[in-house]
Amino acid sequence: MLVNSIYQTIGQTPLLRLKMAVPNGSRIYAKLEMFNPGGSVKDRLGMALIAHGREIGKISEGTTIIEPTAGNTGIGVALAAQQYQLPVKLVVPAKFSFEKQTLMRALGAEVINTPAEAGIKGAIAKAQALAKEIPNAYVPLQFQNPANPDAYYQTLGPEILADLAQRPINAFVAGAGSGGTFVGTARALQERYPAMQAITVEPEGSILNGGPEHAHRTEGIGVEFIPPFFKQIQVDQVQTISDVAAFKYVKWLAKNLGLFVGSSSGAALAASLKVAAELPAQSTIVTVFPDSSERYLSKKIYD
Repeated sequence: MLVNSIYQTIGQTPLLRLKMAVPNGSRIYAKLEMFNPGGSVKDRLGMALIAHGREIGKISEGTTIIEPTAGNTGIGVALAAQQYQLPVKLVVPAKFSFEKQTLMRALGAEVINTPAEAGIKGAIAKAQALAKEIPNAYVPLQFQNPANPDAYYQTLGPEILADLAQRPINAFVAGAGSGGTFVGTARALQERYPAMQAITVEPEGSILNGGPEHAHRTEGIGVEFIPPFFKQIQVDQVQTISDVAAFKYVKWLAKNLGLFVGSSSGAALAASLKVAAELPAQSTIVTVFPDSSERYLSKKIYD
């Protein structure tokens, strides 16, 4: 495929049937989002946030983009902002991976670290404070921006439906950080298959299932507050997955299927297998592997 721009390579990622023993003879399909040019599912979001900002008149020539992020959204935003030569400042809690922050800087963004213990709430507060200090600044704020779920409703969901053609989908299982990927994709799939279960995944230490908030090694998913996008769909179930289980499947996928995935992907697979045990025989389960393991090597993801 000949392309004239790196942006033409965003989306249309492979959907892989996982060759493994699945309870009840069911099938698990994983959308491999590490094939996007910035290495994650959030390349779709970066493009959508910048496009939406331009459409509503918040982004013009020279606008400084400021975004709080755990990493992948920052990479996607920095990549998208390059089209218009926009300055980018990304506010990242210090606990997130060194590799992701390095990639943000490589794309020309300034990375501003906030205290790890303040979490993403601290990063949001810092981004909003910076926007008040800098003329012509804009905070897309993925956690509230309707362009977030819409990006996946318009791209990821339809791609999955096209990939599986007429095969009915019994369950969609995906992690939630901002909630956009899960909600937007689930909404698109449920329009075709209203009986499909929408099941979100969180690590222990996230609050969706009502457990106590605490630190976790699994990156990219987990929430400190309920994503407002969850109001758009019926969430049938929340699967809370331990770091131990997530990292177990990260290692298993590399050793057995040649897949280098991040810890949120390991959690998604662990949850998908639990869901398969609850569904009727021969069910079809779709999940999302958001990114690759290379950006977590400093976190000793394979140790």
